Amino acid sequence: MALDENRIDDAVLALLYLTVMDDRGNWRAWKSHPWDALDRLYEKGLISNPRSKAKSVVLSHEAMQRSKELATELFGQRA
Repeated sequence: MALDENRIDDAVLALLYLTVMDDRGNWRAWKSHPWDALDRLYEKGLISNPRSKAKSVVLSHEAMQRSKELATELFGQRA
């Protein structure tokens, strides 16, 4: 089965939103997600380098907005 990597990246970005925290103006999220997806999000400029020693990544302003939209779209309760 062929997988749509863009949809996987959207799901990972939405999951990052669920663990996001404000670190003195930087939005950080735990990086316990597939490395391939984190690398792609980094290449798209949405997160800081996941290959650092830190246990979290910093989300860009764009990533923060998009991750919230995706979390609502993918995981929000439907009436």
